[in-house]
Amino acid sequence: MTRWLPILTVVAAILAIWYVACVPMNIKEVLTQQERAGVEVFPPSAKERRDLGRLGLVASNFSLIGPSWSMERARLPAPHQVASELWKSTWDEEVNGRRGIVRSGSLSNRSLIYHGGVTLGATMVGFLIGSLLGVLLAVGIVYNRAMDMSVMPWAIISQTIPIVALAPMIIVVLYSVGLSGLIAKAVISAYLSFFPVVVGMVKGLRAPDQMQLDLLKTYNASDNQQLFRLRLPSSVPYLFTSLKIGIAASLVGAIVGELPVQRGGLGARMLGGSYYGQTEQIWAALFVAAVLAAGLVWLIGWIERRTLSRMGVVA
Repeated sequence: MTRWLPILTVVAAILAIWYVACVPMNIKEVLTQQERAGVEVFPPSAKERRDLGRLGLVASNFSLIGPSWSMERARLPAPHQVASELWKSTWDEEVNGRRGIVRSGSLSNRSLIYHGGVTLGATMVGFLIGSLLGVLLAVGIVYNRAMDMSVMPWAIISQTIPIVALAPMIIVVLYSVGLSGLIAKAVISAYLSFFPVVVGMVKGLRAPDQMQLDLLKTYNASDNQQLFRLRLPSSVPYLFTSLKIGIAASLVGAIVGELPVQRGGLGARMLGGSYYGQTEQIWAALFVAAVLAAGLVWLIGWIERRTLSRMGVVA
């Protein structure tokens, strides 16, 4: 109970703030609907309501704020509306929907489970590519001064380019050479995930102190023996820390890569919701993305604990 009480307290506080925020965010649309239903609102002119602040509208029409938590196409849907959309887009769609897995034998393309799987596939492929590239670059940077002076600055500069601007360019270039779909999204994921791995691995490979390196030299250890018997084992904690950051960045890259492609995935689901003003759909997809990120980070942490335990290190 002492472990869960702080978490439940934070969740309750977030839900309370969310419900309160729904009132000023949706008040103008609520008053417009109430006016069309014949209810007297203040101020009566639509122009005056447009110029008046949202908090002022709430204070002037406090008795009419009830529909703020149940509006269709709300600017900010209430938590129970998002929960309802999650239920309809997952369990209800797959069990009771005409295209669901129960009736058709395959996941429905209207289901968040299907779209989450599409995003997860691109995330994992991109993460594996980015992690492998990051580790190889880190080894080269540590053992080659020319790479240290040339590659590392370019790796840092590459992360200053907004991925939203870069993603369409990557997709167009890859499509021109016959690569599209999963590969294009995986490249964007790899682009975002390789940098944390590079930085973490460089720090980890340089973690052994000079006394440890001198001891290996007295044993006439080669560079390969130095790498595999000292530097790599010392870098494992740094590697897993950077992998946790990289897997989350990879998920973001996959979602961004789905925006211009629009062939399934949580990014396409969010974009479709924004086109049709279905904010519940956007928030439900965001929630699924957050759950995916949390699950992937937890998985990396679990692997880290098992690995460090096998190495005799207390995690």
